[in-house]
Amino acid sequence: MIIKAIISIIAYLILAPLVGGILAGLDRKITARMQGRVGPPIMQPFYDVLKLFEKESITVTRVQDFYVMIFVIFVIASGVIFFGGGDLLLVIFALTVGSAFLIIAAYSSNSPYAEVGAERELLQMMAYEPMVLITAIGFYMYTGSFAVRDIIVGGSMPFLPLIGIFFGFIFILTIKFRKSPFDLSMSHHAHQELVKGITTEFSGRTLGFIEISHWYENVFLLGFVFMFFANATPWGYVIGTVVCLLAYFLEVLIDNSFARMKWQVAFKSSWVVALILGVVNIFVLYVII
Repeated sequence: MIIKAIISIIAYLILAPLVGGILAGLDRKITARMQGRVGPPIMQPFYDVLKLFEKESITVTRVQDFYVMIFVIFVIASGVIFFGGGDLLLVIFALTVGSAFLIIAAYSSNSPYAEVGAERELLQMMAYEPMVLITAIGFYMYTGSFAVRDIIVGGSMPFLPLIGIFFGFIFILTIKFRKSPFDLSMSHHAHQELVKGITTEFSGRTLGFIEISHWYENVFLLGFVFMFFANATPWGYVIGTVVCLLAYFLEVLIDNSFARMKWQVAFKSSWVVALILGVVNIFVLYVII
């Protein structure tokens, strides 16, 4: 069990940035095709990050780089805990702490654009956190454990008993992936009216590390989607992987189909989804189990 966990962690540390970068490249390519353009090569995200590492880092205050590195460490650590089969609540805690440090880094720059981006990031956290916690509670109620290692080896797929929670989690993934209509604090596209939102004052290596951390984060967020279909059979792993790819494509489709909405819409809609899909699903589980 320990050896398997160590292998999973090493595989995550090595492969996650590669998979995340390729997904980002596919995102750009698919987006370009939807808009009638050829688009950049799939490997363009890697070229962009390498170029960032070659540039000089210009910082407003030295402490902001420290906060960003803490953010990167916590994001990677949350994925390590997840793929090591650890506790879901600890994963959520580590990811939340990492996001808090990124917000602090933006505030420390004293830039009005970064500060507005940081405020929007806080609002987004308040919007998606309830659904994330409900997801962890749903897995615990169905499997009797918060441990990822116990959830993925169950005899049946959690998808059907947790179908409401699944669609609720897919909804908040739009926020976590920073896609329209909820790319409020930071966008990977040129239409961001805040220049670069929360990362406006970051450049060079610092911005490169933030981009890599998002690749890590995206991969283990898709790992949450995978858990809804994983079980003790190989078919569970195959179906889970296919659904992860379809979920990512769905987020790209949503990103290119909707204009940005106000933060009030993101906040209210996320809480409504959490209450209707998440809480109702938990209540049904409580009654059945």
